[in-house]
Amino acid sequence: MRMLVSGSHGLIGRALVARLEADGHAVHRVVRGNPAEGEAAFDLPARRVDLSRLPGGNLDRIDAVFHLSGERLTPRRWNRAKRERVRASRLVTTDLLARAVAASDTPPAVFVSASAVGYYGSRADELLDEASAPGDGFLAELCRAWEAAAAPARDAGIRVVTIRTGIVLAAANPLIGLQLPLFRAGLGAHLGSGRQWMSWIALNDEVAAIIHTALTPAVEGPCNLTAPNPARNIEFTDAFARAVHRHSVYGVPRFALELAMGRETVGAITLASQRAQPRRLTETGFTFTYPDLDDALAAALTPARP
Repeated sequence: MRMLVSGSHGLIGRALVARLEADGHAVHRVVRGNPAEGEAAFDLPARRVDLSRLPGGNLDRIDAVFHLSGERLTPRRWNRAKRERVRASRLVTTDLLARAVAASDTPPAVFVSASAVGYYGSRADELLDEASAPGDGFLAELCRAWEAAAAPARDAGIRVVTIRTGIVLAAANPLIGLQLPLFRAGLGAHLGSGRQWMSWIALNDEVAAIIHTALTPAVEGPCNLTAPNPARNIEFTDAFARAVHRHSVYGVPRFALELAMGRETVGAITLASQRAQPRRLTETGFTFTYPDLDDALAAALTPARP
């Protein structure tokens, strides 16, 4: 099959491209700037997607589109410029690619577009599945608009899947990598009360689940890409420490986090509580390789053999 992938240089995109190519699929990338032969490109000033270097100069030979582009969310203070970059990098590119897909004479069968469990906001102990209402706050509003931006493809009758991803466990994920030296030094700490829920997924399962959504016609609309066993932050912290053969005895109070990162970032990311369940994945037969947090962290933090 021929696959089109945006965000192919990000954590998930790189792993997805590697898996697709290993499975024998032809992968075409959507890049920023000048496209090479076989690539498409976002032309943001012209508000279009340049398809001229793809086979046939269009999307008619593409079977599936995976749209993963978006500026990285970092656990630091967000100013107005950062918030606007985050919004534009998601909403504009999603709209442009969805319109390009919709305009094809022979459109791809499926458009898989990124989203996040931030859609649900911070919901304490509430169990969240794809039917749960959206939450409040910047990230929840962003995710609602992000998913809505795929409407041109949906309106054209194309199957659209919006993947609401949790925390992806990989050493290359800054949310994990930045903490790794602290945990290895025995200084890993739970955050705030530690009672907030964290919805996580192993990188291996994230990639397999993305492909599953594309190849399974029964999957349509929102789909939680999270492991079936979310963990409270204090449980996650203990598991992280075990993975590097250390103990965790410290905690960072909320006021200290807010001084370092700002109240908005702490409320939206660091201390947000999301207890998401992958109902749509499990109902359509997806099997997790790493449903257990200890196994997933061990795999994520074990250096790859040369």
